[in-house]
Amino acid sequence: MQRDIGIHMKGGVITERNADYSTIRIRAPAGVLSVEQLRGIARIAKTYGSGEVHCTTRQTIEIPHVDPKNLKKIARALEKNGTPIGSEKDEIVNIISCPGTERCKFANIDTISLAKKIDAKLFGKIMPVKMRIALSGCPNACTSPMLNEIGVIGRVRPVRTKERLCTGCGNCVYYCKEGAIKIKNGISVLDENKCVECGVCVQSCSFDLIKAEDRHFLITVGGRRGRHPKIGRNLLTVKTEDQVLFVIEKIVDWVYRRAWSGRLLSEQLDEIHFDKFREDILKQVPEAQAAESPGKSMK
Repeated sequence: MQRDIGIHMKGGVITERNADYSTIRIRAPAGVLSVEQLRGIARIAKTYGSGEVHCTTRQTIEIPHVDPKNLKKIARALEKNGTPIGSEKDEIVNIISCPGTERCKFANIDTISLAKKIDAKLFGKIMPVKMRIALSGCPNACTSPMLNEIGVIGRVRPVRTKERLCTGCGNCVYYCKEGAIKIKNGISVLDENKCVECGVCVQSCSFDLIKAEDRHFLITVGGRRGRHPKIGRNLLTVKTEDQVLFVIEKIVDWVYRRAWSGRLLSEQLDEIHFDKFREDILKQVPEAQAAESPGKSMK
C-alpha cells in the first residue's frame, strides 16, 4: 500500500510559473469523459480556477490558476465528479488511446476498453521514472505509441482467401501506403518484407478476397518524445488483451525494480538488461513471439 503523501505532493498538482497558483490535472483514461463529467469540470473550474481549462497532449484536462488553499476542496469536488486528480510526476500517468474499433475504420483492436483496463490496474503507481503508456488501433500510430515508455499497436496479417478470383483491379495496390502490393500476371502479390500488417488492404478489397488473419498486439518499450525523441524497441507480440495486461504489468515491475531515477527509461534499457527481460517474458507467455522489424514476422 502506498503512503498518503498529502494533496500538495500529488502528481496532478503542478506548481505554476507564478508559484502562488497551481494547475490541477485530472485523471481521464483514454481521454473519455461523459457530458455530465464535463459539466462538473466546468463548474469546478469556474469555482476554484480562472474559469478556463486546458486540454493536454495526454488526453486529459487541466484546471489552471487554482489557489493552493483550495486544494483539498477541489480534490473532493473532482473525486465526487468521477474525475479525480491525475498524475504528472515519476508515476504511471494518464493512459492515452485512439478511438479503436469503436469508431475508427482502420483500427484492429478495441483500444479504449483496453486503456481503461490498464488504467484500473496501474494508474498513478509511483515509479523511478515517468511511465507513459499509449495505445493505437493500427500501425498508423496516431497516438505515437512507439514514442512512449510503453506502446501497444493493433496489427493483422493479410491473407488472400480466393486467389483465383482476384481481378487485378488494383484497389489494394492503391491504398497500400507501404508499396507492399503489386499486380503481377493479373493478380495482386504481397511483398511480406514491406508489409507493416496494418490491414488497410483488407478493407480496400471490393470483392472481399483479403481476410485479416492473426490479429495481435505489438508491444514496444522505451520510446520518448521531447527534445531528443527516440523510437521504442519492439518487445513482443501477443494474441489477447489478458496477455497485454500481463506483459505490461511485468514491464512495470521490471522497471520499478531495476531502473534508475533521474534518467529516462530509453537511456538505460541496456543497463537494466532489456534483452534478458524479453527472454524471460517470452517464456512466461507461450503464445508470445519476439517482435522483429515491420514485416519480418510475417509467414
